[in-house]
Amino acid sequence: MDFFVYGTLTDADRAAAVCSSVEFLDDAMLDGLHRVDGRYPTLAPGGSVEGRILRTDAVDALDRYEGVDRRLYVRVAVPRTDGGEVQTYVGDPDRLGIDVEWPGDGPFDERVDGYLRDADVTVEPTTES
Repeated sequence: MDFFVYGTLTDADRAAAVCSSVEFLDDAMLDGLHRVDGRYPTLAPGGSVEGRILRTDAVDALDRYEGVDRRLYVRVAVPRTDGGEVQTYVGDPDRLGIDVEWPGDGPFDERVDGYLRDADVTVEPTTES
C-alpha cells in the first residue's frame, strides 16, 4: 500500500524502524492540506505540503505508530494526480493540542472525510519512480 508521509516517516531510518519492509517511491506534493506543527505534526485544510510517497505492507505497524487506535490520527485515502490513491494520516487537533478548525459537525474522522470529498485534495509525485 502507498502512503503520503510528511513528518518523521520521511526519514528512511525512522520508516525502516517502524516498518519491516519499506520502499520510498517519490517525493510528492499534497495540495489542499497544509502541515501544522504541535506536539506532533498534522494536516489542516487549505494550502499544500511537501512529503514523500512510501510503499509498505506494514499497515498495522504504521497505524500503531500514528496512534490510530488511540484516535490521535485517522488514516484517509487521497487521490493521486497520476491515478490511484495514497493513504495519509491526519491528526485530531483537539487530541494534539493544536488550534485548527475542520469544517462541519460531528466526529473528527467524519469532518476530515467530508472535507476530502468536497475539496480538491490530491497528491502529485514530484520525482520519477
